[in-house]
Amino acid sequence: MFATLSDRLADTFKNLRGKGRLSEADIDATAREIRIALLEADVALPVVKVFVAAVKDRARSEEVSAALNPAQQVVKIVNDELVTILGGETRRLRFAKNPPTVIMLAGLQGSGKTTLAAKLALWLKEQGNSPLLVAADLQRPNAVGQLQVNGERAGVKVFAPEPGNGVGDPVAVARAGVEEARRTLHDVVIVDTAGRLGVDAEMMQQAADIRDAVSPDEILFVVDAMVGQDAVNTAQAFLDGVGYDGVVLTKLDGDARGGAALSIASITGRPVMFASAGEKLTDFDLFHPDRMASRILDMGDMLTLIEQAKKTFDADQAAKAAAKLTGQGGDFTLDDFLEQMQQIRKLGSLSKIMGMLPGMGQFREQLENFDEREIDRIQAIIQSMTPGERANPKMIDGSRRARISKGSGTQVSDVNQLVDRFFEARKMMMSMAKGGGIPGMPGMPGMGMGGKRGKTRPAPKKGKAKRVSGNPAKRAALAKSASEKPAADGAGANPFGVPAGAEQDFDPSQLDLPADLSKYLK
Repeated sequence: MFATLSDRLADTFKNLRGKGRLSEADIDATAREIRIALLEADVALPVVKVFVAAVKDRARSEEVSAALNPAQQVVKIVNDELVTILGGETRRLRFAKNPPTVIMLAGLQGSGKTTLAAKLALWLKEQGNSPLLVAADLQRPNAVGQLQVNGERAGVKVFAPEPGNGVGDPVAVARAGVEEARRTLHDVVIVDTAGRLGVDAEMMQQAADIRDAVSPDEILFVVDAMVGQDAVNTAQAFLDGVGYDGVVLTKLDGDARGGAALSIASITGRPVMFASAGEKLTDFDLFHPDRMASRILDMGDMLTLIEQAKKTFDADQAAKAAAKLTGQGGDFTLDDFLEQMQQIRKLGSLSKIMGMLPGMGQFREQLENFDEREIDRIQAIIQSMTPGERANPKMIDGSRRARISKGSGTQVSDVNQLVDRFFEARKMMMSMAKGGGIPGMPGMPGMGMGGKRGKTRPAPKKGKAKRVSGNPAKRAALAKSASEKPAADGAGANPFGVPAGAEQDFDPSQLDLPADLSKYLK
């Protein structure tokens, strides 16, 4: 969503590289480019003015003029200001002291409230809560049925006493849903309310009546991030008419310019609490302003990636794979390789995963064109092998490769490529797991010496032997001069030229020194 903004900001910062000091003209040019980038991203004009003014003031201050790298300091300033307009700190849900905690969802029709209700319920369930979904959207056709289907997919109970489609009292349903949660000991109630195609008095009144009937602990305004400037106007209208505590952004995976996400928190004064970036029920999480700012500036989002990996990866399987790579748990086979691929697949789209790494903005086109079905082809090839072939890929000869390609519906070249890449990847992973660094690269600090553990370091090589002259007369002269030199060991040896056998206290005048050095000994 923020691709255009990220690219424009990256081009702006490139112009600052290599400059040891920023002039007033450099600061003005940078501010102008940032202003254009934000306006093109559909950020609200009042927000743009405040943002650019803050960046210019800080860029002129001592923190930039005294910095060793002014360009990086400007990037840091832009990052800090982005975090500020996105809400500053991560805002978490407030739970009621006496359960159930009541969460009311509000917003326009088409913003994704019903789907988001199920996503929020699943997220709360994974946090150890017991949520109940209440179908209070009785206006939109089949809204009740959609919530029931999504609730079943999320494994969450749905309270739907009315069929909807214009039948029933939504205020009575919401009130009864809270009572049902108390009776069945659910600690969280999520009330899905009706929306309209536009803001009107009837919609506002119904939302206000539901609010007064259930006294929600949190009112969340659900907004489609692809709407643009109108999302800000709608958010302000809801804030004035009903009021809410936080904002939920949906459809962050769209191709819109994302100005709503950068504007709502700053204009309404209400923080963005959650973000949804996909169609799956698991494509939902807390909104972290600092992480979103890092993504916009192409600095990655490693914390989110690590959190997703912790939730997805099986610790025992990972430990077994690591042991095999170090040679302590047997050989790392194609079965282990397939397990690791399936674990990565659970993280979601590989394009999204790679997009969380720093500096991947320059490869955006390649990531967008990445074929996610490649993992399916790899899985089909491996599963077409016998257990013996997966355990010992070296036994896969030409006839076996032909059979595997037919069984997996691929070409023989695909099988060859997979087997060759497996051996290369295993060799690299084993070397790195043992602390040997990457094969073919010199040793790096903290990555070991490249040798196997448990072995002592080889002794240093001895120096080269002295070359002996082939001329007999010269060889004899060298031997004679060597025999006349003082012994190389014992008390007679002295690096300062003291005669062999001399006493420790001697007269410096006895040394045979050049005349011009005598003055230094007086």
